[in-house]
Amino acid sequence: MQMNKWLKVVIGLLVLLGGVYYVVTITVPVNMDKGFNSVANHPPFTVSNQAKELYNSLDFVSDWHCDVLLWKRNILEKHDYGHVDIPRMIEANIGIEGFTIVTKSPKNLNFDKNTGDSDDITGLFIAQGRAPKTWFNLTNRAVDQCNRLKGFAKKSNGIFRVIASQTDLKKYLHERSVNKKITAGFLGVEGAHALEGDLKNVQVLFDAGVRMMGPVHFFDNKLGASAHGVSHGGITDFGKQVIKEMERLGMIVDLSHASPALIDDIFDIATRPLVYSHTGVKGTCNNVRNASDKHLKKVAGLNGLIGIAMFEKADCGSQASATAAAIKYAVEIAGISHVALGSDFDGAIECHFDITGLPLIVDELLKLGFTETQIRMVMSENSKRFLLENLPE
Repeated sequence: MQMNKWLKVVIGLLVLLGGVYYVVTITVPVNMDKGFNSVANHPPFTVSNQAKELYNSLDFVSDWHCDVLLWKRNILEKHDYGHVDIPRMIEANIGIEGFTIVTKSPKNLNFDKNTGDSDDITGLFIAQGRAPKTWFNLTNRAVDQCNRLKGFAKKSNGIFRVIASQTDLKKYLHERSVNKKITAGFLGVEGAHALEGDLKNVQVLFDAGVRMMGPVHFFDNKLGASAHGVSHGGITDFGKQVIKEMERLGMIVDLSHASPALIDDIFDIATRPLVYSHTGVKGTCNNVRNASDKHLKKVAGLNGLIGIAMFEKADCGSQASATAAAIKYAVEIAGISHVALGSDFDGAIECHFDITGLPLIVDELLKLGFTETQIRMVMSENSKRFLLENLPE
C-alpha cells in the first residue's frame, strides 16, 4: 500500500512537471521572440510614388540573412511581431531569402570580447520544446532548423520552396515570372562550430540543404577567430580543411563576423567567390563588425557579394537612410555589381523595420542619386546572378 501511495505521488509530480513544461513551451518562446526581435520603425511605411512604382516593378527582392528559424514562429502565418514570415515576404515582393541558422550564442553577448564557454541557445531550445537531440549537439541543432524550413515548404501548398541548386533556382524563377505570389529561400549557417569539430559534418549539413556557411559567429572556434572573440587571430589547419571541403561541395563561404586576420587567410586559399551575408562598412560605421575597404575590394575581385545589414550596430543609425549610405559607400569601393541586401532580420536585434519596410531602401537610394538600373541590381539582380553562378548544379 505504501508503495502504491508513493507511486501515485511520483506520477502526480511528473504530470505536474509535464504540464508546467508544456505551458513554458507555449508562452516563453513567443515572449522571447517579441522581446528580442523588435523594430525601430513600425508599419505602415510611407515612400514616394517614384519609389513605390519602382519597387513594385522589380521582378522580386532578395535578402541574404534572416535568423527566423531560431525562433518558435510558424512562418506560414502572418505575425504582428518579429521581422519575417512568408505572408509578409509575399507582401514585400521577396523572391529569395537567405534563412541562416544560429546554433550557439554566448551568454552576456557583446560586440567586442566573447568566449565560447557558455551558450544561451540550449535553454532556448529546451523552452521551445525542440527534440532532446538538439539540446546539446550543435550539428543536430542545425539539421533541425534545416528540416524546419523544409517542413514549412511542404505545408505551404507550393507558395514557398527551398532552393538548393541551380536547377531548383531556374525552375523557381520560371514559375515566379508568371506568379509573384510565391517565394523561396536557401539555407545558411552562422558559425562552423555547428560541425562539432568533425570535417564529415560539412557533408551532413550540405545533405540537409545548407548552401552557405560562415566559419565563425560571435566567438573563436576550432576554425579560427571571430571579430568578437578573444584571440583576433587567423585560420587554423582545421579551418583550411573546412574551407576546401565547402568549396568542393559548392557551399558558399560567408565572411560575416570573421576577424580581419581570418578573412585575409580565407582570401589566401579561396578559389570561389565569397560573400558577406550581412555586414556594415567601416567607411560609414567603423567597428570590429564591419568590412574594411581592403576586404570590400577583395570580395569584388573574386566576383563576390556584399550584403548590407539593417540594424544600428552595422549602420550607425536606425533609419533606412543609414543602410542606404552604407550601400552607397560599398558601391563606391566594390562596384555596383557586388552589393546586395543582408538585413539580419530576426537576429535577436532591433532592425530598422520588418521585411515590409524594404521600399524605404529604394526611396533613400533614389535620394542618393542611384539610377533605376543600379537599384534593381542592389535589390535583386546581383543576388540572382550570384546564386545562378555559384549554387551547386
